[in-house]
Amino acid sequence: MSDVAGIQLSDVFVEMADTLVDDFDVIEFLHVLADRCVQLLGVSAAGLLITDQQDNLQVMAASSERTRLLELFQLQTDEGSCVDCFRTGQPVSAIDLRSAGHRWPRFTAAAAEVGFTAVHALPMRLRSDVIGALDLFDTRPGALDEGKIRIGQALADVATIGLLQQRAIHDRDILAEQLQTALDSRILIEQAKGVLAERLHVDVGEAFALLRSSARSRSRRLSDLAQAIVDGSERLAPGTAADMHS
Repeated sequence: MSDVAGIQLSDVFVEMADTLVDDFDVIEFLHVLADRCVQLLGVSAAGLLITDQQDNLQVMAASSERTRLLELFQLQTDEGSCVDCFRTGQPVSAIDLRSAGHRWPRFTAAAAEVGFTAVHALPMRLRSDVIGALDLFDTRPGALDEGKIRIGQALADVATIGLLQQRAIHDRDILAEQLQTALDSRILIEQAKGVLAERLHVDVGEAFALLRSSARSRSRRLSDLAQAIVDGSERLAPGTAADMHS
């Protein structure tokens, strides 16, 4: 690893550690993780799936809209890298999805439609407790080198520890409640994305980027700003984080 890459990696771990405070924003934390995986590992996209109160996987974060939709499709068909990774608690890799049709026929076809030709899934696990999986997608076939796999797993481990922090590490019910709150917030955020996309005549990805940047600039939780967008108490102008009150 070069000195520059080492510094970037250190900065990411510091950034994530600084985020892990009391009552931290789970969804923003996981989106930061997905974004940093893309930047640090040189992959094309990343997605995170986490269990809910019924131990069912849910899409919690993705580095792009097409990745989020692919992860949703993976769950709907119960087929794919993250599903297998979560079930086994072990890394799962397909270095060329074009030759993995016998393994995941529907998932590989859907991945090909959005241009992904390789995937690497890493478990979000603390000892025997597996709470989800991190998917790393690439538009070029090939394996991730061992160093990048280790960094990706380290980032997944940090996220897992963050989600299991404090009392939740001893009490699964508290973790489930925290994750359920995040899932409820996710639904609200999806609604806000749709409202912004329609109102501002932008695509859903741009709408989400605007929502995130606006929440950050105001030091507000994503879910709180999403609620305000949905109920009409606040408006956002395209390309800015300024309020546009009705």
